[in-house]
Amino acid sequence: MSSLRSYKGIAPSIGERVYIDSSSVLVGDITIGNDSSIWPLVAARGDVNHIHIGERSNVQDGSVLHVTHKNQQNPEGYPLVIGNDVTIGHKVMLHGCIIKDRVLVGMGAIVLDGVVIEEEVMIGAGSLVPPGKVLQSGYLYVGSPVKQARPLNDKERAFLLKSAANYVQNKEDYLHQVEDIIQ
Repeated sequence: MSSLRSYKGIAPSIGERVYIDSSSVLVGDITIGNDSSIWPLVAARGDVNHIHIGERSNVQDGSVLHVTHKNQQNPEGYPLVIGNDVTIGHKVMLHGCIIKDRVLVGMGAIVLDGVVIEEEVMIGAGSLVPPGKVLQSGYLYVGSPVKQARPLNDKERAFLLKSAANYVQNKEDYLHQVEDIIQ
């Protein structure tokens, strides 16, 4: 069974050189940019709104991506938009939020409806970003609910691109060296 599924006639649109693990499930209105990667057991449903993942971004094992439907109170609903060079750690839950470029979302974090994460942000593992919060560019955020901890230093800012680049290399290895074993 394919990990890509259409919903109401809309199928995921996949860029070039993208790795999607066969154990993940992507349904509906999802766009994935060039050189991005979707790792094992990711569930992404673009059913009641759209999901956009930029270039060179990675969504790691066990993460859940979803959206909020359009309604009278919120005519646009909340799509999920992930920018370029973004690292989404293991078991992250993203729901109807906007994540701009060069962001790292730590393992197990939860980011909810209407959140906007500006460029060059790190979110600590296990953090909860409540609905509607805006995370300002250039900071580390931690906690549940999340709080601005401190400015990122130059080494951390450089790591944001390094992390994304590492996953671009990992996905290249997986594209060329992973094979399903049928028993």
